[in-house]
Amino acid sequence: MAALCESFTLRGPGPGGGGPGLCLEPGPGRDLVLLTERGRAATLFKISDQKPLGCWSVKHGQILTCPVVCNFETHEFIAVHDDKVLRIWKNEDINLDKAFKATLSADVYRIHSLPQAGPVVLFRGGAARTLDVLLEAPQQEIENLISAEVIRWSGAFMEGQQPVLIFTTEKDGDFFVYVQKPKLSSLHKYKLEQQESATPLCFTAHITNQTVTLLCLYSNDSVYQVLIPLQQDIEEEEEKEKEEILSKSLLLKLSVSGAVLKGTSLVVVDKDHVAVLGSLAASGNKPEEYLTVWNTKFQTLQTSKELPLGTSGQLWCYEEKFFLFHGKVLTVILYKCETSSLAAAVGKLKDSQTLDVSSFVNWNTLEDEEQVVSFQSQQSVALKAESRMNLRSRRSTVDEQSGTLSVGQLLLKLKNASTYVLETELRQLMAKAPTPDLQATIGCVVTALIDRCKRNPKYYPQTFLQEIVETRNLSYSLCPDLMAVALEKNDMHLLQICLERFPDIPEEITYACLKTFLSMSEEYLQSIDVNLDSAICYVDVEYNDTEFKIETLENGFSAEMEQDMCDTKTPRQSRSDGESCPVGLRKAALLNAVLHSAYTETFLLPHLKNLPPQQAVLFLRYLYYLYVKCSEKVNTTLPGVRSPTINQIMDWMCLLLDAQFTVMAMLPEAKDLVSNLHRFVRAQVRFYSELNKMEGSLRELQRLNLLRESQTYSIEVLEII
Repeated sequence: MAALCESFTLRGPGPGGGGPGLCLEPGPGRDLVLLTERGRAATLFKISDQKPLGCWSVKHGQILTCPVVCNFETHEFIAVHDDKVLRIWKNEDINLDKAFKATLSADVYRIHSLPQAGPVVLFRGGAARTLDVLLEAPQQEIENLISAEVIRWSGAFMEGQQPVLIFTTEKDGDFFVYVQKPKLSSLHKYKLEQQESATPLCFTAHITNQTVTLLCLYSNDSVYQVLIPLQQDIEEEEEKEKEEILSKSLLLKLSVSGAVLKGTSLVVVDKDHVAVLGSLAASGNKPEEYLTVWNTKFQTLQTSKELPLGTSGQLWCYEEKFFLFHGKVLTVILYKCETSSLAAAVGKLKDSQTLDVSSFVNWNTLEDEEQVVSFQSQQSVALKAESRMNLRSRRSTVDEQSGTLSVGQLLLKLKNASTYVLETELRQLMAKAPTPDLQATIGCVVTALIDRCKRNPKYYPQTFLQEIVETRNLSYSLCPDLMAVALEKNDMHLLQICLERFPDIPEEITYACLKTFLSMSEEYLQSIDVNLDSAICYVDVEYNDTEFKIETLENGFSAEMEQDMCDTKTPRQSRSDGESCPVGLRKAALLNAVLHSAYTETFLLPHLKNLPPQQAVLFLRYLYYLYVKCSEKVNTTLPGVRSPTINQIMDWMCLLLDAQFTVMAMLPEAKDLVSNLHRFVRAQVRFYSELNKMEGSLRELQRLNLLRESQTYSIEVLEII
């Protein structure tokens, strides 16, 4: 499964309008990239800080004709300007004109830098030299291997301990592929099989098991795959001159719900995924640009992101990040790709008592989803639903023996029905005996019901929707718009039920629910019906000063013992921060539903970074309160139904501190809270450390008693220090 996460701007519009860059290359560290501007400048960016660390430009009259790369062995930067002039400098160098300079004897097409083999220079004539060999004699003769051919794309890879250079050329409409090993002076030429009425637009490649996999994006909106075995280095001379024609196979057809994706760039994400940047040309609609991620194993669209400001048509991919020009700014889009399986789609189930996921979705029995999607007129909605459709698009017909309707026919029947008729039919459907496809059928009908809510803002069957979710084991994927509409309607009770019952809620929706719950006023929540079973048994809404006077110990340690030397607060003030619940009873119950939801840390963390500071502090205060409450009991279990577990509380607390580290360090109201939390955790660590010591001593005594075979009566006094 693949998912696009948060995005941010790495570089704003430049002084010249921020036109597209010449190329983006990895920098000397994992968090660094090199952007070569079209013309004169190269800039080193630190991605996490979203700021440039250095900028170098050639003097007026000179032009960078090759992307700047980094020598990973020496951490030096290498550039070529005016086709033949080679420049090498270090990060601390300011004036590029004073950097090392060497004039070569032939025009350079591109420099490729490999972490384990050093830079390789590819010349426009097809010859290649490693940088160290080239610097020994910069004016050495460079042979022309591709007479009258023009290089269209090149890439460098490692195969074992040897660098492999792959580039494609064009001549009179014919395309050729070259595979070259510069250190072994090995070069093999192939001719690409011609495609009628279509030409290659973009190339990319990767090497696996001594086989080059070349991916070609063609003008007929398809991606083809070409396999090239890496031949032996020792061959007969006549075999080297033989031109072999490479056949290709169709890998992907870039079609989305009947519309065609006009691709402009193609990159490899991993062995099962590729990313395509292009525009979706739907009939009658203005083309819109999208970044899409496709699964090549199942030939399905995994995820997409609309780019309304347009792009330059260029796309790069490094370290689980996409880089592209969106409008006039350089944008970074984080992504995650996991193993292609249904299990990866349901997230991380934090509670071992959560219902079995297999009881929620029957992927092979969902009927007529094409007709459900036909009700959605927006092209972007169809684009997002494409991955689900490919997995769940088996069509069925009318069951003549039972006389029941298929899902598509039922939806057509209810499309324009009155509210009374609609709900009556749905209640009859829900009352039927369970069948293998009944659950999926109800999911489709609920989706149609939500579509009616969207078309008619005044229509919202709140009680009926809650009844469906409570009585049926649905999932988010069966009715994906249900929670979005509930958020829009501020239906807190329905959101609470969905969070507690759905096993596959996206982290973006979980975060939206958390933010909504934290922003709700206590007065507003008093008028809302919420299930309080998870919080009513332990939440102390009003702080009781008498209780504080009676209870003075935390796991055997006085709070006064744990005061920091620099802390001026009294023990009474410190205890009160964790004694009273910072939120009301209803808000606590809603937050508990969030704590129970399934999630994956990698996908949730970027969203938590956007949580407003005051809400982040409030949420941390509540988690701290729960943590103190859990620690008051020996079994660390809160009373009530579906109360948060200690593991859930700790996981969310760690996530929130990781996401909001700067906020917690800077806000004054957060400083005391984090200090109290640190002091409380430290007291518990000391307490459990002493318990471990006692356990070790008792085990040793037990061992000694087993070894002793005395038959006489004795009294022993043991002192544990």
